[in-house]
Amino acid sequence: MNRRDRIVIVVLCLAAAIVAPWILVVQPKRDQAARLQSQISAAQSELSSARAQLAAGNAARRAFASSYTTLVRLGEAVPTDDDTPSLIYQLSAAARAARVDFEGLTFNAGQGGGSASTTSSAGSSSATSGSSATSTLPPGATVGPAGFPVEPFTFTFSGNFFHLADFLGRLQRFVVASNRKLSVSGRLMTLNSITLAGGSSFPNITATISATTYLLPASQGLLAGATPAGPAPSTTQTVSNPSPTSSAPPAVVTAPPLR
Repeated sequence: MNRRDRIVIVVLCLAAAIVAPWILVVQPKRDQAARLQSQISAAQSELSSARAQLAAGNAARRAFASSYTTLVRLGEAVPTDDDTPSLIYQLSAAARAARVDFEGLTFNAGQGGGSASTTSSAGSSSATSGSSATSTLPPGATVGPAGFPVEPFTFTFSGNFFHLADFLGRLQRFVVASNRKLSVSGRLMTLNSITLAGGSSFPNITATISATTYLLPASQGLLAGATPAGPAPSTTQTVSNPSPTSSAPPAVVTAPPLR
């Protein structure tokens, strides 16, 4: 072996001594570090997501009481049952404020939007479903075209023209939607017709108002089983009656922005 071969062998040994630790030790550690960094990034992402969910949950917990109260009061506009005493209270209060006389209220049973219709192609199951939905309605109520139960009423009031105009304005302001917000101070109703006739003494006139009120479908309810303590513990919805009693005046509430 000449001097040149010995030099080549020495160089190869030195190269092997340098490369072997890299291949056997350094490179595996770098691969392991890269995997660990990827796991750390994933864990940090999960931690950030969990923190965001926790913050959203805490915010929802803080807002729950206010939201629950808002939903209950919105039940004044569209209750789950007829709640006629509360409707009479609201009309009487509006009439007193407008200085008109509330002379009478007539419930026109069966003259609403008609019961839910079923086509011949729907079969017996649809007819059974419609019959079941109708059977849960208050007496005399029918299912309107939009699927909401409706109740038709006729109200009679007397007073001078300007006081009656003020009274009708108050009825229209029972439920007001503006700037993507909903203000509720009474029952949601549609004024179908207004008939004016001469009153018993000048300048009083008599106004006969045909109106329709609305109810929530019994299958939906308003609160989805929630209570003042918190939301329902399961997905099962229960129907409750959140409407205020007739002995208390309706409260004005501004609902959250409509989505």
